[in-house]
Amino acid sequence: MESLRELYKIGPGPSSSHTIGPQRAAREIRKRYPGCFYEVTLYGSLAFTGKGHMTDYIIEKELGRERTEIIFEYINLPFHPNGMVFRIYDGSDAGKKELKDSKTVYSVGGGTIVFEGEEPEKKRTVYGHGNMTDIRRYISEEGMSFYQYVLQCEGEDIREYLEEVLEAMFDSIERGLSAEDVIPGKLQLRSVAKDMYESALVAGGGGERDRMLISSYAYGAAEENARAGQVVTAPTCGSCGVIPAVLYYAKRQLNISRDRLIEALAVAGLFGNCIKTNATISGADGGCQAEIGSACAMAAAAYGHILQLNDDLIEYAAEMGMEHNLGLTCDPVGGYVQIPCIERNGFAALRATDAAHYAGELGKFRKNKVSFDRIVRVMYETGKDLNEAYKETSLGGLAKDFSL
Repeated sequence: MESLRELYKIGPGPSSSHTIGPQRAAREIRKRYPGCFYEVTLYGSLAFTGKGHMTDYIIEKELGRERTEIIFEYINLPFHPNGMVFRIYDGSDAGKKELKDSKTVYSVGGGTIVFEGEEPEKKRTVYGHGNMTDIRRYISEEGMSFYQYVLQCEGEDIREYLEEVLEAMFDSIERGLSAEDVIPGKLQLRSVAKDMYESALVAGGGGERDRMLISSYAYGAAEENARAGQVVTAPTCGSCGVIPAVLYYAKRQLNISRDRLIEALAVAGLFGNCIKTNATISGADGGCQAEIGSACAMAAAAYGHILQLNDDLIEYAAEMGMEHNLGLTCDPVGGYVQIPCIERNGFAALRATDAAHYAGELGKFRKNKVSFDRIVRVMYETGKDLNEAYKETSLGGLAKDFSL
């Protein structure tokens, strides 16, 4: 498995696969072919929801609006639903110049890109195990924790990177909590994170207050993502509010130390890496279960670590976080990462904390029979069975029913 640096990426919303991935692809094309005219054809999910996800905007911004033509083609390329073809013309006017070259690129989730016919970008494999079963066996034999395993594989300097990630997560929440605006797009959705937060503060104590605070934190980051602000892929932009909300709550309401939060972020990343390696974190490939479900599982593992659960129960929490998001469709209304996406971040953050508490209680009476690896495999198989209308095309579900 790759470094957590490849899982947690800091970049612009609203979508890691539709914004960060295409941005990286366009940047590489411009680096290889400077000063040319670029014709970019977006396929599949990038075509169906590209405008709402600002794919065309970010590509034109990278390549130059006056030198770029965007074409939308509503069919899938063979390798992945998020396909792009860059046609490069040797000059500033495609109509008067010969085609110089053509490159097919796929944005496969979490901001990762693959150039067809080329060796994948060299990424150092830092983990010697590729699934949670093997990791659990190894750390049990060595007498180490999940966090110690991350440090052993990544090196101590991963802490510095995770510090940067945690700061970016909290910044996205705090910007969201201070915003009073209408989120860009045809939905004209008013931001509510600040209202939710202020309402929670005057609601008095108790569990309901805490739940509303967690929700407001998730909304803060998710709304910031929807306005194309800087967020962290955790594991994607569309699910960027879940883990930050849980960790911010742990900091603000539970007074958990920063060192412990960094450890929890590392533990979450380890579970996310297992999902990314053995299944998918792309909504266009596996539906929203691959994004929100993965984020919920990761956040549940992080919160389990914060609650000082043992390894069995942390895995149990993560398994529940994924299990109860199985089959979740990706049907963004109008192609915007707003409805139902923002709300789902809030629900998933609450479900993650519930999963960790459930694991702590249920683990007193029985051992979980469903392993994390098994539920990841089932999620992947379920995603393959989902109709394309429910995988980030906005052709089915709520996106089809809701009239703009």
